[in-house]
This record gives sequence, C-alpha cells and structure tokens, in this order.
Amino acid sequence: MEQILIEAILVGSRVLVLSKQKGATLYQSGFYGKPVNVHKPKDSKEIDAYLELSLFEALYLLDLGRLKIKQDGNELDRPAFLDVARESFRLFNELYLVYKDLRGKGYIVRPAMKFGADFAVYQYGPGIDHAPFIIHVVPNSAEVDPIEIVRAGRLSHTVRKKFVLATFDESEKKVIYYMFMWWKA
Repeated sequence: MEQILIEAILVGSRVLVLSKQKGATLYQSGFYGKPVNVHKPKDSKEIDAYLELSLFEALYLLDLGRLKIKQDGNELDRPAFLDVARESFRLFNELYLVYKDLRGKGYIVRPAMKFGADFAVYQYGPGIDHAPFIIHVVPNSAEVDPIEIVRAGRLSHTVRKKFVLATFDESEKKVIYYMFMWWKA
C-alpha cells in the first residue's frame, strides 16, 4: 500500500492536519493524533474533524516521510521543526527517543498528563483497550527521588496501570525501561 504524504500546519506548538479525510486516514493507520472536538472516537471511519498531532507524533511521521509540516506557508525541515519542539518541551529529545522506541515496538503512544506521566501506552489503541502502562521519562543523568516513585506508584495503582520509568542510555544507544511492582508487606 502506497503511503500518502500528508500536509500539516504548525500553529504555535500545535500541528494540525486540515484535510479531514487525510486526518481520518492517519488516525485509522495507527491512532495518530486526536480529532479536534471529538472526545473518544468510537468509529474512526466516521471522523469528520481536523486532526491535531502532538509534536512527538509530528516528528515521528516527518521522520517516516509521511508528513510535511508548514508554518506561515513555508515547509519546515527537520532541524527547524526540532527547534520549535525543543522550545515547547523541556526534555523533548529524551521524550522523543522513548516515543520513537515505543512506536517502533508497535505500541500506541498517547500523552498522559491526566495520569501525571509523560505517556500512556496502549497495545491496541484508545477506545479498543485501556492503556496498561504509564511512562515517565527521566534523563539518564537524573537522580530519581524515592518519594516521586512512591507517589507515581500510588497514582498508577489507583488508575490500574503499570508505572514505568524510561531513560535513554547514551553508551548503549537504547532506551531502558524500569517497571515497578507494588505489594503490601
């Protein structure tokens, strides 16, 4: 099946696909983006809305050659888009490496601000299954506060998800995941 190059526009820190048909196709092909003003689409074939992509999704699709991003009528290359993304997210590089790794493993990756984490990870997709994992990304050099781990563990237990810390190991050039299991003594 031939990949269609989809055009999107960058408005501030939002990436919008203005073709409703191409946006629906992109959403159906891997749950990319979120249809604007549609809470949780039950049937992706009936989406009739613009599609908003996260900066991570947009860069991933740009890297795959599936997306062209314009700002003020001019096409943005990868370095220019990356500059915008880095201004919007403090740890964009680390977050993107984790996003890309998870997508490469076949997972559906969504923002997880409502869970107090960076990403919610689905095996099949939103509306099909519940995200079994929430991911918190930390730089490899960061010290992790045990109180933060306990706080995250309690929250993830409350929402019935597994809490995972992810970091990028520079020496190994790969993402390392640490999953925490909780039990009562």
